[in-house]
Amino acid sequence: MKVSPKFVGPIVMAFIMAMIMTDFATWMNLGFNDAFFVNWGRAFVFAWPVASIAAFLALPIAPKITLWIVRLINGNPPHHDHS
Repeated sequence: MKVSPKFVGPIVMAFIMAMIMTDFATWMNLGFNDAFFVNWGRAFVFAWPVASIAAFLALPIAPKITLWIVRLINGNPPHHDHS
């Protein structure tokens, strides 16, 4: 069975993002104490699947939003792409 990078990429990206965000949020909320890694691990285990689903949902719309923002900042009027 071959696996597509289109499938693995968002999961890897979600892994990295969830790891960084849960680490930071755990540190900000609870500080670095004896239970830090247990609390961070628990947050990560729940956040990674949610982040993966969010990545798959955002993947098709993120480039369109990005293009709209870039055009807006660069002074080019956004056009409506009906594809």
